[in-house]
Amino acid sequence: MSSVANALSFPARILRGPDALSRLRAQIQPLGQRVFVIGGKQALAAAMPSLQVQLPVLAPGAAGVGIIEQAWYGGEVTEANIERLTRRAGELAAQVILAVGGGKALDTAKVVAEQTRLPVVTLPTLAATCAAVSAVSVLYDEQGHYQGLYGLQRAPELVILDPALIARAPLRWLSAGLGDTLAKFYEFRAIRSGVPDCSLNMAAYVQGQLCHEVIARYGAEACELVRRGATGFALEQVIDAIFVYAGFTSIMGVGDHVAAAHALYDGFTVLEKTRHFGHGLLVGFGNLCLLALEGRDDAELLTAIALARECGVPVCLAQIAVLDQGELRQVAEAACGTPDMANMPFRVSADTLVAAMVRVSRLAQS
Repeated sequence: MSSVANALSFPARILRGPDALSRLRAQIQPLGQRVFVIGGKQALAAAMPSLQVQLPVLAPGAAGVGIIEQAWYGGEVTEANIERLTRRAGELAAQVILAVGGGKALDTAKVVAEQTRLPVVTLPTLAATCAAVSAVSVLYDEQGHYQGLYGLQRAPELVILDPALIARAPLRWLSAGLGDTLAKFYEFRAIRSGVPDCSLNMAAYVQGQLCHEVIARYGAEACELVRRGATGFALEQVIDAIFVYAGFTSIMGVGDHVAAAHALYDGFTVLEKTRHFGHGLLVGFGNLCLLALEGRDDAELLTAIALARECGVPVCLAQIAVLDQGELRQVAEAACGTPDMANMPFRVSADTLVAAMVRVSRLAQS
């Protein structure tokens, strides 16, 4: 197999652990002074009081390190939202983009930073995806339907992982991150025979195995901590898995999204009743369906279902939405038409995907 030149971009710095947020000012100061904050509505409301302790809001014309403006990202990672925020960053003469919130807010801000050629600092308030670390953004249309991937030239300049912020968020978003991160193992294992046998894909697979091992050991305890709004060792471990190890898997491996679990998520975005359920939660259910597609036996499926259930991941269709046969078929056909499903080492039809969803749901409810 011939080799071609390619570029890998990892975050320049990851600041992790208790009180990481308290060191934000010292970390941002070398990057620039005029900070444009982009985030989700709830994330900004939750994080701004703490942020302003580190980065005061600058009055017009004032000097020093501080926030020049905060802006809602727009609700979806769309070209229109990216263009609007890119234009505003230029008008403000911003020097640093600070992305605050969940995956969609971070993905939007990462593209804005690239288009303005500014450094981006990511501060996740949800542990729902590895978006804070990865060098890719997922694009959607105005209705939230998956459109494709935007490959970034550079990963974030700085990532701040503070467990106290993560612990304040609803448990479902940690569960989403656990489901999405487990896919790094299930999907890379499924496609190993069909991707180039090279060191990067080998490394991605090993990182995926590590993600699974960490979640199997600490996932349930981390969920209990967040249920109580508390932090602790177990939560710190799964935060590493969700952001660091899963993020590195995305950077090194065959690509983001990857295979059938993410393809099924893509399929769910065609229905209004399921598209906003949560990326990682739908991927987590997709992991179980992937195992069924591979023909794995009931015992192995039940073990995976038990782990998913401990982590708060949906294990049957009834936990997601009541779908009739026509809607199930619509989801399956959309999923089977994605590049993610094309990465599978065998052909997956809409019929076999529907059968996999039904089998998993029946086992989970048995």
